[in-house]
Amino acid sequence: MTILATEGLTKRFPRVTALDTLSVTVTPGVTGLVGANGAGKSTLIKILLGLLEPTAGTAQVLGLDVATKGAEIRRAVGYMPEHDCLPPDLSATEFVVHMAQMSGLPRTAARERAADTLRHVGLYEERYRPVGGYSTGMKQRVKLAQALVHDPRLVFLDEPTNGLDPQGRDDMLRLIRRIGAEFGISVLVTSHLLGELERVCDHVIVIDGGKLLRSSAIGEFTGATETVTVEVEEDWRPLAARLGELGETVSGAGRLLTVKVRGPETYDAVRDAVCDLDMSLIRLEQGRRRIEDVFRGSAAEIDETGRAHETTSAASSGGVTA
Repeated sequence: MTILATEGLTKRFPRVTALDTLSVTVTPGVTGLVGANGAGKSTLIKILLGLLEPTAGTAQVLGLDVATKGAEIRRAVGYMPEHDCLPPDLSATEFVVHMAQMSGLPRTAARERAADTLRHVGLYEERYRPVGGYSTGMKQRVKLAQALVHDPRLVFLDEPTNGLDPQGRDDMLRLIRRIGAEFGISVLVTSHLLGELERVCDHVIVIDGGKLLRSSAIGEFTGATETVTVEVEEDWRPLAARLGELGETVSGAGRLLTVKVRGPETYDAVRDAVCDLDMSLIRLEQGRRRIEDVFRGSAAEIDETGRAHETTSAASSGGVTA
């Protein structure tokens, strides 16, 4: 099943191309949309909501064409904007009830849904206080609650951890995971912090400069590498030296030693060396890739391709001389 799809989606502004022939498909679950600031993430969401008209290409959300069915799409989905948009003089309850009614719920049902949703996001005790006195984390929870109050099939969360401290980010990420795992609501969440998406997403879409770099299941991004990570209680340098003598390729940083795996014999070599040196082994685990590594590799590949294309074009026009 497809919850949204784009084909050749392009958005040009007078001085910049925000999206460049973007073709991507999203299936149910928690999907991360990652890219640096200015990569085109917020522009894509606004087009998918029918709030911004594309320059070229097509897009569908829940089977509805964004060009002609924007109002229907906005009734069927939830949207948590990146910017601060809450009225400071209203309580969380008043605001979320209002947004529920705007989505078509009768007032009684809207009040019941608002109470339930605010409890789910952890604001039940503070729900009658004016939003203007809320912390940044509490305001983010109110924005999340209004996106969920009408029980949408899909929610767009635009940079939901912006401005939060580490504990606040952890709490928000747990809420996002619950939305997909327990509530059965599909999520498209944007972030420029790659590590966050590793923790909550089933699928990740990477864009840069409006172009698609990669779209893959999270397991394909973070699969096993041909290395093993070793942590010992003592200084790892004697262990590195011993493994080097045994023909193993090693590198170290901080408290961790990384050993390239040649085969099962590498694990035997690590075990024997730790025992011979009378060390205390804390951790021995298969290394795994990070989204950040894949993103950097893809970006570098595109950059090199672009440079090569520019050089070829210049040479063909006589712009390059020996």
